Amino acid sequence: MSMRPLPSPPVPSATAALARAVFPAGCLAMRLRDELGEVFSNTDFVAAYPRQGGPALSPATLALVSVLQYAERLTDRQAAHAAAARIDWKYALGLELADPGFDHSVLSQFRDRLIEHGLESCVLELVLDRCAELGLLRTGGRVRTDATHVVACARALNRLEFVTETMRAALEALAVAAPEWLAGHGLVSEAWAKRYGARADYWRLPKGETERAAFAQVVGVDGFALLDAVAAEADRKDGLPWLAGVPAVALLQRVWEQQYVRDARRGVRQRTGKELPPGAARIVSPYDPDARVGIKRSTRWDGYKLHLTETADADGSTPHLITHVATTTAPVDDAALTLPVEQHLAAAGRAPAEHLVDAGYMGAELIVEAAHLGIDLVGPVPIAGGRQDREHRGYALGDFTIDWDTHTATCPQGKTSTRWIDTKVDGHPRIHVDFYNVGCPSCPVKPDCTSARFRGLTLHPREQHQALQRRRREQDTEPWRKRYAARAGVEGTIAQAVQACDARRARYKGLPKVRLEHVLLATAINLIRLDAWWTGTPLGTTRTSHYTRLELDLTA
Repeated sequence: MSMRPLPSPPVPSATAALARAVFPAGCLAMRLRDELGEVFSNTDFVAAYPRQGGPALSPATLALVSVLQYAERLTDRQAAHAAAARIDWKYALGLELADPGFDHSVLSQFRDRLIEHGLESCVLELVLDRCAELGLLRTGGRVRTDATHVVACARALNRLEFVTETMRAALEALAVAAPEWLAGHGLVSEAWAKRYGARADYWRLPKGETERAAFAQVVGVDGFALLDAVAAEADRKDGLPWLAGVPAVALLQRVWEQQYVRDARRGVRQRTGKELPPGAARIVSPYDPDARVGIKRSTRWDGYKLHLTETADADGSTPHLITHVATTTAPVDDAALTLPVEQHLAAAGRAPAEHLVDAGYMGAELIVEAAHLGIDLVGPVPIAGGRQDREHRGYALGDFTIDWDTHTATCPQGKTSTRWIDTKVDGHPRIHVDFYNVGCPSCPVKPDCTSARFRGLTLHPREQHQALQRRRREQDTEPWRKRYAARAGVEGTIAQAVQACDARRARYKGLPKVRLEHVLLATAINLIRLDAWWTGTPLGTTRTSHYTRLELDLTA
């Protein structure tokens, strides 16, 4: 299937006349066409299509349908029906009234093409470029970033359900791909059918701890028996070596390596909690191998994390638009996204002057890296880690004078440090300074300084230390608090993504598809906001219940 990069035709006169009659005041889809024009063109997607083959549907049309689909929370089938039946969509797409539309499966094929050719962010970038041309998006202003959890498109499973369902998924795949092989190797039996014939649910599994542990061991033995049979088949000259490459079988191999231990003396046993791999590497579902377990305070979920960055200029001259979207697995720390977001904005010519974030995105290194990009990273940083800083009593880090040129520090009593050692903490460069053998034990203010034999300091490198100390002083002032208060507005964007586009539950399986889903979601939110901007619709306010309002009135 090939694509002909032809220009999109104008809106047919009959379509325009009927749309104006049905929607005299216009609607979102029609205003997008009127205000933005043809945002997507076929030439933008040339890389995703071969030069030869039958003609494909216009990718520009499919891109706009995909965005409108998210703006209205439609399924693929519903979106294809809307493109064929709704006059406002026909107007936005420039289609004739009699255009029959397309089959809904084309939309999933289009998304696969975007992922395969690395064009996931293309849709959002094209909308942002058009907004910049129209003066609706400016550079050098203020942006803010926040994240929310995203539950994977897969059932949450406990460990016993997980290993049982993983075994069942492998058997299901082999029963379709190689049924004769499965039956010929004695891997089909009444006992296995009882264990793996139906999906693993807690109410089907043993209830007692001893019985559950024994069942988990049986599942482990069964899994190794299946993997051994597959491995033996690969060694045979007339065997079926491709069996090991069946995705469900390959996943079984990975899961068993994580969940079980097998040795000649003790046999098969399930790994203890301490023996399991870290959360960033541990698979949690046989149906979405990319999903990982995430924990934030009291919230625990299997899936991903969505990071949204939006403009936040205070003068109200432009709408607040999402300018960057990032999707990671659930355990990835927020701070790992700070610099990539800023680098992307700078590379796209949209670098802000200020970047407002919460404490999770902050760090001394990140403040310095942002400054090198001409960006002021604004967010709270933690106090120094010493007891004196935590208790606000005694000599804290800020009370010491650091001489970076001579590699010494001077305490409030005038004593000079004796050792300055470059080291690392969790892989990050640090400097250890101590006052060994300068009279700390006999110092009259030792209780206010340290409970150890002598005082020691741990410093960031010079530029990071100075930036960190400066921020700690700033964030205790009222002007800084007022400046930082603007970050709270991004919570409204998260709420809009959740309520309007169901952002907290993934539609698709696998990180690449979820990442594309979030790009389309963010683009849809931008179009909704643009429509509200054009129509003068005010921003939503915080809702207050009648009872709460009554209580506030009585209090006043």
